[in-house]
Amino acid sequence: MNGSKTQSVCVIAVDIGTTSTKALLVRRDGTVRASHNVPYPLETPAPDRAEQNPETIFQAVVEGIRTVASQLRHGEESLACVSFSSAMHSVIAVDADFNPLTPSITWADNRGAELAEAFRETEKGIGIYRRTGTPIHPMSPLVKIMWLQRFQPEIVKAACCFIGIKEYVLGRLFHRTVMDESIASATGLYASEQGDWDEEALAAAGISRIKLPELVPVTFRLQGLDPADAAMLGVESHTPFVVGASDGVLANLGVGANGEGICACTIGTSGAVRTVWKRPRTDPKGRLFCYKLLEDYWVGGGAINNGGIALQWLTEQLAGNEGLADESRAEALENAAALAKTVAPGAEGLLFLPFLAGERAPWYNANARGVFFGLSLYHERKHLCRSVFEGVLYRIRSVFEAMVETGGGIGTIRASGGFAKSPFWCQMLADMTNTKVSVSDSVESSGIGAAMIGLLATGEIGSLDEVRDWTAASREYEPRETEYKIYSRYYSLYMNVYYGLKQPFADLAALRKEMLQEAEGEK
Repeated sequence: MNGSKTQSVCVIAVDIGTTSTKALLVRRDGTVRASHNVPYPLETPAPDRAEQNPETIFQAVVEGIRTVASQLRHGEESLACVSFSSAMHSVIAVDADFNPLTPSITWADNRGAELAEAFRETEKGIGIYRRTGTPIHPMSPLVKIMWLQRFQPEIVKAACCFIGIKEYVLGRLFHRTVMDESIASATGLYASEQGDWDEEALAAAGISRIKLPELVPVTFRLQGLDPADAAMLGVESHTPFVVGASDGVLANLGVGANGEGICACTIGTSGAVRTVWKRPRTDPKGRLFCYKLLEDYWVGGGAINNGGIALQWLTEQLAGNEGLADESRAEALENAAALAKTVAPGAEGLLFLPFLAGERAPWYNANARGVFFGLSLYHERKHLCRSVFEGVLYRIRSVFEAMVETGGGIGTIRASGGFAKSPFWCQMLADMTNTKVSVSDSVESSGIGAAMIGLLATGEIGSLDEVRDWTAASREYEPRETEYKIYSRYYSLYMNVYYGLKQPFADLAALRKEMLQEAEGEK
């Protein structure tokens, strides 16, 4: 209280993503008062590597919090907490002082592809998937640690703890190693039913639980910032920091996709389709993940590696826009969409398999690579643009169909992420899946979900039902039967092309490895 005037409660939500960190200043009524985005690179020092500098991301978080905190109207608004969302699957080996012994090895890193392939169909691998809900894939911390154990055992021995990027940021600020159950459930090391680290997964990774963080609920609060750190961030030293959850489960919460028959579709750098279950569930075919938010709130679905990153590649490599600022890149994507609109569904016989970074759901094939199929002298830049937009959504459809097969019918898709700003892409998604697509005014779904969890953790709300009105749909797209039939015919061909190339993808990976080894031997 300030005299007789009631202050409006705010939350700073920090969403640590793959290519940027975004901080939001969110009021109790769901209004986003301020936002700040800090981009950073995804480094690929070798064909199978995808890493980031933890310090770069830490500084991005600091800048984001400091910038939006400066927008607080003192006397009118009070800060309840800082709450976090984070990309999943990153691994950083740190020493006892939180000094990184490795870069942040991201979800897009494929160095463990051969290990994952060999382990996935074993009895132990199948058992670990069923208990953890995390597919056996090089994206997972389980496989990353297995790779380190085999090829860099000195790092495993020296490491005090294996953590993700969010745990690194919080550890730097509070000198405590905690991991929320949502991020933990995406590691491949966390047994869902038991709510604890899985002993068989630990054995497969070759580590003991002492090298993993303390498990805490997503509403867990850290408090007691060092005054110097508080000043650096622009907040009070007593401000609670809510550990929050993974960006995937928070995106469902942030778009209101938390009921029966509703799923969320997010396309940012990567992409995902997710729905909510009241208990942990795994797919008998091993295609889908199942990650925790709360005790009765589990998110099942599948993630693809190649979402907006495929469009970014298109604009940079084909349209000559490499190195543009974010604003120019957004304009380049709009131009690509404008070109794509001039071509009919099916891109006049041109298919694009967008496996530029390997692939996750539903095939989990790290060897898969990008392919233009059907390319001819007739095709122009507009056809390439259309086929890339469609190729990403063919991937989304493959995950969507696996979810329907596993969990039942879905009547509405809630769209979020950068693609939700595009009516062209949202309509294409509706046509591709033959399902209604709805979009809320706020497309920052993970950050909004983190703000909701922050309010719950600090007692500003008694349940998530109190913020349900934040996620009302403002636009809807109905599927069109003619377009759906066209896409279905091309989708069947697209699936056949993938299966026809599955072995050549593996052969190409083996050949590339052989050539690299020969080149190293000649040095």
